[in-house]
Amino acid sequence: MRRALLIALSAFLMSSSLHAAQVSVRGAEIVVDGKPFIPNGASGEARFNDLKALGATVVRTYGQEPGEILDAAQRAGLKVIVGFWLGHPRLGFDYANRTAVTQQLEDLRHMVERYRTHPALLMWGIGNEVEVDLSPEEAMAVWPAIEEAAKLAKALDSQHPTMAAVAEVGQDKAALIMRHAPSIDVIGINGYGDGLLTSAKRARAQGWTGPVMLTEMGAQGHWDAPTAPWGAPLEPTSSQKADRVRRYLLTAKQAGVGAMPFLWGQKQEVTPTWYSLLLPTGEWTETVEVMAAIWGGTPPGGANHAPRILALTFAGPSRFASDGDTHVRLAATDPDGDSLKVEWQVMAETTVRSVGGDPEPVPPSFPEGIHEPHPDGVRIAGLPRGRYRVFVTVRDGRGAAATGNLPFEVL
Repeated sequence: MRRALLIALSAFLMSSSLHAAQVSVRGAEIVVDGKPFIPNGASGEARFNDLKALGATVVRTYGQEPGEILDAAQRAGLKVIVGFWLGHPRLGFDYANRTAVTQQLEDLRHMVERYRTHPALLMWGIGNEVEVDLSPEEAMAVWPAIEEAAKLAKALDSQHPTMAAVAEVGQDKAALIMRHAPSIDVIGINGYGDGLLTSAKRARAQGWTGPVMLTEMGAQGHWDAPTAPWGAPLEPTSSQKADRVRRYLLTAKQAGVGAMPFLWGQKQEVTPTWYSLLLPTGEWTETVEVMAAIWGGTPPGGANHAPRILALTFAGPSRFASDGDTHVRLAATDPDGDSLKVEWQVMAETTVRSVGGDPEPVPPSFPEGIHEPHPDGVRIAGLPRGRYRVFVTVRDGRGAAATGNLPFEVL
């Protein structure tokens, strides 16, 4: 009898603690259960315990079925910005087609009704960069569509705010949301590079008084990067990315703005490493340690630090004939003095230039192009005409890594 009472009491206490959070907006603040809440975190679908340990408070989704992510986030102590994918006109969605719009709203209704009481839910993300690749005139169909969806979400769930994520804030996007989508409570800005230093200020200058979040952020967008003579964008090394993201996260922290470095995971976008905070083999990069340092948390390796790439350069031409070669030189170090393992790889330059993070195929590898690999460099030769990249991965054997690459052309 006593055991049954204890089980019943335990179940009651658990169910009492797993209530839907009371989330509201108070001026420029997000408030959760009466306390100010800074939404620091990332987009991703795994390793939530590691993310939480960094000092993160949220994970963001884009439109996938969120049930498992909500449950996993709850176990890790994270809140979730549950994204609902609004169709993109650039991909063929027509907001003049009421049948399609009605179905989209019905899908949103089902999502909100199903998950509005989940204890990990922070807010509803209404679309992501729906305005991308549209002229100002074309984008005018987007803002009322965001409003219609946000208004429905709020009618179904008054306990959680709505957020719209835009591609950079520009000079007018916050104002357009205020004018055409007043049911949006929070503006999310996806930004990369030094524009992040002024994103929140520019939103305020447009009259936005509500909360601002950096819903995606990174060292540099490939569209803004310097290029090789043949147009290939030059990717910063993982160490250069970490140095830049440190500035951006500090600026966000000082402004009380939540920030979500992209991506807590790995994906192919221009390269397999441009936006990846983690490697497919599980290692973390230096930016992850920066996140922990700024947010007051602990990186995956505790006191272990990621290797740093000091220099990655050509010691020969970046364009050479198919019967010629070139050399690449690497200078890398490890803050802990760990022995480093260096891996070299040649891949074709991607021929797909996706927009807005659309899926890309991974370019093929050319192991026959690697000659005389060693920790300080490699010789590249034996490749047919084409455009390529040479990649280096520096691992410390303790879970951390550094990455870099250089584009080259065989004539």
